[in-house]
Amino acid sequence: MIGPPLDRWGVSTELRPMAGGARNTVLRTVGLGRNLVFKTTTRGLDAIHWLTDVHRHAEDAGLVIPRYLPSLGGNLVEAGWTCEPLIEGQPFSTGDLPTIAPLIAAFHNATNAIAQRPGFRSSTDLLIEDTGGDVDLRTMPEPIVTACRAAWARVADTPTGVVHGDLNPSNLIWTTDGRAALLDWDECRRDLALFDAVQVTKATADERAAALAWEVACCWCTEPERARKLAIKLAK
Repeated sequence: MIGPPLDRWGVSTELRPMAGGARNTVLRTVGLGRNLVFKTTTRGLDAIHWLTDVHRHAEDAGLVIPRYLPSLGGNLVEAGWTCEPLIEGQPFSTGDLPTIAPLIAAFHNATNAIAQRPGFRSSTDLLIEDTGGDVDLRTMPEPIVTACRAAWARVADTPTGVVHGDLNPSNLIWTTDGRAALLDWDECRRDLALFDAVQVTKATADERAAALAWEVACCWCTEPERARKLAIKLAK
């Protein structure tokens, strides 16, 4: 794959791959005074720009966010790549997740009036619609689609807001000043708050099932092997 056009951000340096990035290529710079992260993206420009206001609300809630850095030409995406500051610190553990529950709740409350991310649909939308974001229910076996929709329908009347969508320890870092940095907002959308909350607070069986159903649907096209393993749990 052709690497990021570093010159468009005024950068010339070595790049190294970073861990993670199951759906996108993720590279970091080495040796700069302020190191950067470059990621491939398939999102439309409107979906990328939508995150600007969302990130502001997340910062207001107390989270550290690696906001997109515009290129020298003022663009957030260049040749299919984004750029953001590298945030370094100590990794989260699963046991750390409950400590950020108040921050996540504050973020959800602050974003409950934000419109849906362009190109995305919520689990409630997908009770009727077939596609949105990384989800394409038309590619999935009908019994699994039925199981997903049944799981989402059972929680459809719960609170909504903007959700990060991939809240797990690998996307969280304790910064050097003790704050929590939340990374990788690629799957962010407007949806039921429980899709984040199940990771940081106690959840009901219905909430866990809805979150599992989302993982199955979201991964079916992009991470098919993982999706099929999760679908076995969904059927139980």
